[in-house]
Amino acid sequence: MTQARIRALYIVSKIALDALMTAAAFILAYQFRRLIPFPDPLAGVAGFVSYLPMLVVQVFSVIGVFYFNKLYHVVRATSRVDELYAIFGAVSIGTMMAVAISTLTFKNSIFEFDFPRAMILYAWMLSILLIALGREVHRRVWHHLRMRGIGRDRVLVVGSGEAARAIVQKIQWSPYLGYDLVGVVNGSEQEQEIAGAPILGSVSELPDIIDRHEVQEVILALPEGSSRHDIIRLVSLCQRGSVAIKIFPDLFELITTGVSIDDLGGIPLLNVRDIQLRGWKLSLKRAMDIIGAGIGLVLLSPLMMLFAFLIKLESPGPVFYCQERMGLDGRPFQMIKFRSMRQDAEKNGPGWTTPNDPRRTRLGAWLRSKNIDELPQLINVLLGDMSLVGPRPERPVYVQRFRQAIPRYMERHREKAGITGWAQINGLRGDTSIAERTKYDLWYVENWSLWLDIKIIVRTILMTLFGSSHNAY
Repeated sequence: MTQARIRALYIVSKIALDALMTAAAFILAYQFRRLIPFPDPLAGVAGFVSYLPMLVVQVFSVIGVFYFNKLYHVVRATSRVDELYAIFGAVSIGTMMAVAISTLTFKNSIFEFDFPRAMILYAWMLSILLIALGREVHRRVWHHLRMRGIGRDRVLVVGSGEAARAIVQKIQWSPYLGYDLVGVVNGSEQEQEIAGAPILGSVSELPDIIDRHEVQEVILALPEGSSRHDIIRLVSLCQRGSVAIKIFPDLFELITTGVSIDDLGGIPLLNVRDIQLRGWKLSLKRAMDIIGAGIGLVLLSPLMMLFAFLIKLESPGPVFYCQERMGLDGRPFQMIKFRSMRQDAEKNGPGWTTPNDPRRTRLGAWLRSKNIDELPQLINVLLGDMSLVGPRPERPVYVQRFRQAIPRYMERHREKAGITGWAQINGLRGDTSIAERTKYDLWYVENWSLWLDIKIIVRTILMTLFGSSHNAY
């Protein structure tokens, strides 16, 4: 089966499944309204056949809204949280459209019927639930097919350095995305491969490499500071037939995702928005921190007491470990964690943790693997030193080092440090590249919203509970 037919099958199957789930939700809503006397007992309800026109309108309205909201585009990986949010919005609009169209179309006609408000509510809620479940089944089926070699695309990475390495490793670690990595073009002269992927040639050979290896998608991952002329030249070389081209953004593109256009006496200027939270946004974030940390401490206090007892039982020393970290505006504070290492772990000075670090206790290794050692930081959140979501704080000794080596590193300190963050849910936690983490932190600061914080919190909880890849959520 050709790639075009597989892509068409993917889209058609998703549309058919959404339509089936919407119809099932409508039928269940009708049955619920008949059986549940809420808000009042239903005094006589028309037979289901009378509601068939409304069912048709409901299905087409929801599918139409999904289509115009680009929910049938083929995507390799999308967050379940993002998808649920999109489904919620699209179903809500589709349900309101269906009610409006039915009222205008069927009023004073042979199909006129009473459409109970409770039935509308049931249909709306059930549609969100069933469509989300249906899409989860669809996702798992297609992930399974891609793992078996069906619907996979041959991809070529163009670039060098850390950017190319990050893309190559992401493709290698995420086989469910459905990419077959052909190799890399434009690696440095000293390298024969990047993260195990062979270097196939130079930029001048791109058209021939794309044709010879039947490449279907090209990802440009150029080093920081590459000129726009280089990018335009590469795009022109990659434009072969139906080859898809994607560009890995550099730091400038990440920080300008929220720019607006200003002018200086008729001269257009890019106006990078003010990234610092203030006013009602700051109050809203602080309110969410207080409520979230308060609820978390109350609900998790029995579990935290159990871990405290086990830590004390396993090794001598305090239950909590307090360490100086740098927070908002570069001010130091004492960050609280469950102790996961021996009491004398830093007798030779501060140092990074390593895989299978011998300084860790057995319980501590498990606590760190599940991020449970971070739970006491809810106290830091209540005290105002930290936020639930934000850039992860570093020790002052490392901050001084990073600020000299990484451009704009200190701008991540314009907001409170967080227990979790955008970088962490995207796999950049622990001893990963500080430069890459900084990019994600700056993107978060530039694009903050309440919904983004909620999304990060939900994905953190799901990753902690189920231990799946961050891409799954």
